[in-house]
Amino acid sequence: MIEQSEGGERVVLVHLLLQTKANQTPDAEEFRELAISAGATVVGNITSCRQTLDAKYCIGSGKVEEIKAFISATKTDLVLFDHVLTPSQERNLECAFECRVLDRTGLILDIFAKRARTYEGKLQVELAQLKHHATRLIRGWTHLERQKGGIGLRGPGETQLEVDRRLLRARIKHIQARLEKVRGQREQGRLARQKASLPTVSLVGYTNAGKSTLFNVLSGADVYVANQLFATLDPTLRTIELPSVGKVILADTVGFIRELPHNLVEAFRATLEETKEADLLLHVIDSQDEGREARVQQVEAVLAEIGALAVPCIEVYNKIDLIPDKEPHLSCDEAGNPDRVFISAKSGLGINLLKEAIVNRLGKDLIHREVCLSSNQFKERALLYEMGVVEREEVGDDGQVWLNIRVPRLIWEQRGLEAMFTALK
Repeated sequence: MIEQSEGGERVVLVHLLLQTKANQTPDAEEFRELAISAGATVVGNITSCRQTLDAKYCIGSGKVEEIKAFISATKTDLVLFDHVLTPSQERNLECAFECRVLDRTGLILDIFAKRARTYEGKLQVELAQLKHHATRLIRGWTHLERQKGGIGLRGPGETQLEVDRRLLRARIKHIQARLEKVRGQREQGRLARQKASLPTVSLVGYTNAGKSTLFNVLSGADVYVANQLFATLDPTLRTIELPSVGKVILADTVGFIRELPHNLVEAFRATLEETKEADLLLHVIDSQDEGREARVQQVEAVLAEIGALAVPCIEVYNKIDLIPDKEPHLSCDEAGNPDRVFISAKSGLGINLLKEAIVNRLGKDLIHREVCLSSNQFKERALLYEMGVVEREEVGDDGQVWLNIRVPRLIWEQRGLEAMFTALK
């Protein structure tokens, strides 16, 4: 049960299995990877099985004594629970263990804080952390919970705890105002891309499924890639060129995970809206992962939470190079639309098939037209160029201008281009 290695803080992982949850699918290895991603040294794993949660400790008193003895024997610095703890449970466990205790939500927030690089990402993570810690302030100020009377002990009218809570509320309000500004900037960017008629393809999937590697292969970018959970936090957009479709915006997003903290989903809503507003989703799946079906369900649950489940989607089964005798191939649904592609982003296997699938799905939502403009119809020509829908232009000897138009069906309908093209004929 005890595993020794060199690294950062020495931690013991506690897994809680509730017998009342028939569909519970604990993943000890994933939680271990989370701890390692946070820079911890895992010294042991302890599992507790219960019918119901204990109100005081979450686990039973006997298991508390077992963990306490293990902490003493291994000189553990931190206990990580693969479960959500209430503030009082965290406080009670810390008093019993005489060391720090952190639940799954706190661990994920710590990893996000460590990996955030951009101004927006840092704001989003800080907001989620503040909301999480708001109910846990009392843990650090138990000696100042109540004001004391007596000479030299009378305070300014509020306890230190009340002061901290007031400052915390002010900071949360300040960050939310900044994020609203960021959301407005992102909305302006999306409107500009829609005005330019550029379709957006967004990469989604479970963390460490290979999204950033695939993003680099498709876009030629150099986004940070690592074999660890949540290597990518900050969204990246690149323009790529696809045959018969033209320019497409490709978006790399943060990976999802089992029981992703709600505060994080809420804080990253401005970022995740890139996914909601996309024309096509590429759901990247680790094909050699035995628990991939459960991970697919977790991703779909988050997509449903942000309102992106209805966006057209292609499942991209990645890492087939790790499966013996597995060849890249493409499958279609009953309507003939590509719905699954088996590839290896690392080795490049099946990338052409994936591009073919993207072109097929986006191409069905594109309308191609040819229009002839006279020399005095410069306003109509300028409008089409402003919308970014002109693929090619040819000028005849008589001064007439022939334009090949490519426009998404949504823009075609919203801008009333059918009536415009009819009037030009």
